Amino acid sequence: MKQEQFEQRYQPLWQRLDQQLGQLERFRLRRAADELPADLPQLYRQLCNHYALSRTRRYSPQLVEFLHRLVLRGHQQLYTRRGAWLWRLMIFIAKDFPSSLRRNIRYFWVSLALFLLPALLVGSYCFFDDTFIHSLMSTAQVSNMEEMYRPDNARPGRTLERSADSDFAMFGFYIYNNIGIGFRTFAMGVLAGVGTVFTLLYNGISIGGVAGHLSGLGYTETFWAFVCGHSSLELTAIVICGSAGLMIGRGVISPGRYSRLDAIKLQAGKAVPLVMGAGLMLLGAAFIEAFWSASSLPNSVKYVAAIILWVIMILYFIFAGRGTSGAR
Repeated sequence: MKQEQFEQRYQPLWQRLDQQLGQLERFRLRRAADELPADLPQLYRQLCNHYALSRTRRYSPQLVEFLHRLVLRGHQQLYTRRGAWLWRLMIFIAKDFPSSLRRNIRYFWVSLALFLLPALLVGSYCFFDDTFIHSLMSTAQVSNMEEMYRPDNARPGRTLERSADSDFAMFGFYIYNNIGIGFRTFAMGVLAGVGTVFTLLYNGISIGGVAGHLSGLGYTETFWAFVCGHSSLELTAIVICGSAGLMIGRGVISPGRYSRLDAIKLQAGKAVPLVMGAGLMLLGAAFIEAFWSASSLPNSVKYVAAIILWVIMILYFIFAGRGTSGAR
């Protein structure tokens, strides 16, 4: 068949496919499979055949290139989805993450107890005894903390050396620091869970000790106004990472009917959504800490915003994804 006859016979099909692809290429955040034209797969198969014939018969480069571009566009719409990654992220945040936490809520409560109880006990002791903090930290570390939250510090939460750093630079520092703490808390679970338990206890003692000591010194207006904004996301994320670490530890200690390696893999599969969600929370906490916590806004505004964020987060984990994810 000559090229002219070939084009005359199949031009209507190519035009129809081109129109369908043009409509599909308009940006959509979400596109379900049943929204595709019913005859698109059949038209695409015919197009691929036409493209192969045009190359075999050595038709003009212009026609071959036209069909090639049409094939690529069809493949894009049939086998990939523009914005699909964004939709999957939204589904994960709205349903998968909170549902996963509820399914593993027992690990969360254990992790919370390991973190919160030492924080409260040590914090209370440091509040009434301003020397006890030196048994937990070096003198240099204590001095550094006191410097960061002195009432006369123009940039609370930052030392004199870092007071000139931009908010964006501090954002990067907080991401590195927060993600590091969360990942270590999770990864240490591979040591039969002992590493995660130790990390939770250590962070609880350290954070509680610093909070109690600074409150006892009267640095409440600088310290609590600074930490309240990001505390809900950061502290909860650390506890969630601890939950994931304890899950890995269970696979090591009690594999059940599985081999120890298979048990670890099984528990890791359940823990990954928790770690991913906690990572997003730590990212959000770093953003708040860098751009909000050290701002010059009135403390009353920061406290109200912190309360609202705590309430939203609690309601999110209680209700988000219920009825659609099979959470129990």
